[in-house]
Amino acid sequence: MTSDLDFAGKHVFLTGGSGAIGRALAVAFASRGARVAFTYFMGHEGREATEEAIAAAGGVPPLVIQANLRDKGGAEGAAEEALAALGHIDILVHNAATGVLKPAMEISAKSWGGVMEVNARSLLGLVQVLGPTMPKGGRVIALSSAGADRALDFYAAIGASKAALESLVRHLSTELGPRGITANVLRPGVVDTPALDYFPNREQLLKVAGLRTPCGRIATPADVADVALLLCSPLAGMIQGQTITVDGGYSILA
Repeated sequence: MTSDLDFAGKHVFLTGGSGAIGRALAVAFASRGARVAFTYFMGHEGREATEEAIAAAGGVPPLVIQANLRDKGGAEGAAEEALAALGHIDILVHNAATGVLKPAMEISAKSWGGVMEVNARSLLGLVQVLGPTMPKGGRVIALSSAGADRALDFYAAIGASKAALESLVRHLSTELGPRGITANVLRPGVVDTPALDYFPNREQLLKVAGLRTPCGRIATPADVADVALLLCSPLAGMIQGQTITVDGGYSILA
């Protein structure tokens, strides 16, 4: 019997594959038989670490695409490169993100535009290129964060971009659904990754999350990847246009 979490023969396009969560996502799909194409912006060490992790997990060598999603046409160009190599895409996971950690009153128009372009607008460009190639059963997943509907310190630009991203996914779900394609959002809570080092209140975030999470620990990149696997499996065919929070219950507390 074929497992519902077997992705053999599937083509996965993942943005932001060189970070901790992106790496966990790439390995999760590749170790289950998928051919993964992932983008990275900068930092060859992260790219190489993801390639090595996929090899260690027994996955097929990935297609690696350097791309700056902030550039005009950057997302579309990366998608077209993946299509040229793979022919079609079954699963699109938009994990790449950027941000500026400043009070709202100090955010420049240039910084605001860049955050919106990478975190939200680029998903639209990716779907416009890749969506027509997706067969029935295709999946679109976007990674969001708690700041999409809560006010967090220094998070105005990122939070607004993630709120826009979640709204976009809901609209995409209504357009892609009739073709048998689902679009959903994964919203991790506090995850201890190198990206958290950019937050001036990093230690406070980790301490509070660890103390208040009902599951007794904060989520890991692997926890996030596990839920992505479920959403991309045949088991999740009727989960459509939803935002799934992966935070061990932290967000349910008053």
